[in-house]
Amino acid sequence: MTRRDNWGWQARIGMFIVGNEAVPEAEWWAMLPRDVSVHAARVTAGAPWARWRADRSGVTLEDDLMRGARQFAAMRLSAVVVGHSSSSILGGPGWDDAVVAALSDVIGPGVAITTNGLDSTAALLASAVRRPFVVLPPWFNDAAVEAGIAYYRDRGFEPAGHMRYDPGRKWRDLPPGDLYPQGMGFEQEIEPLYAQIRAACPDAADGVLIAGTGFRCVGIIAALERDLARPVLSANQTSLWHCLRLAGVRGGPDSYGALFGL
Repeated sequence: MTRRDNWGWQARIGMFIVGNEAVPEAEWWAMLPRDVSVHAARVTAGAPWARWRADRSGVTLEDDLMRGARQFAAMRLSAVVVGHSSSSILGGPGWDDAVVAALSDVIGPGVAITTNGLDSTAALLASAVRRPFVVLPPWFNDAAVEAGIAYYRDRGFEPAGHMRYDPGRKWRDLPPGDLYPQGMGFEQEIEPLYAQIRAACPDAADGVLIAGTGFRCVGIIAALERDLARPVLSANQTSLWHCLRLAGVRGGPDSYGALFGL
């Protein structure tokens, strides 16, 4: 008898993730449909992971992004995603398209390339969400929060409100930039996040968007959709959904939001 070996004969997806994070792979593995595999390349670099040239004619990929792209080029992938919300948010207008073009030059034709910014935008449009309640991770400083809201406004959405998650008494007195170095990323709890989103989501919001691929949250999507009666989208969920669509795979998991039924 053969056993399931997670060989990606339907689709094989490459994902660039932050070098010291565990959340993206864990959440993708939880949501992956049968016969689809995910393969991670880790990136240690400041955001954004590709820098604009002086004349803004294109971007130069950071070393880890280039290294991973060259490796992905040999792996017969269906799609590749830059799984980093901060890069899309901080890259500025046109960054997503510019990095897609740069990666395509390395990885080659026939592989769909996307970014978390493009994925979340596509998911908001598919879900008919125009006034999202945007939830941001606690390690986003004030400037990053403002940039995140501006990013979605620039794409035609009008956030009905936003919040930065309060990680609790143990962490709230630390500056945002110290949370990950102090270990908060590996001690995330989703029950308090659920309670805060449910309490804070404004009536005017027609959906919820939880930004940040390192922000643990897919385990509460179904409960929030049930209780708020509106779509709930997250960074890793939208990237998996978009990569599946780009790879020609329909459907998806049953327990991680209505998005996979679209």
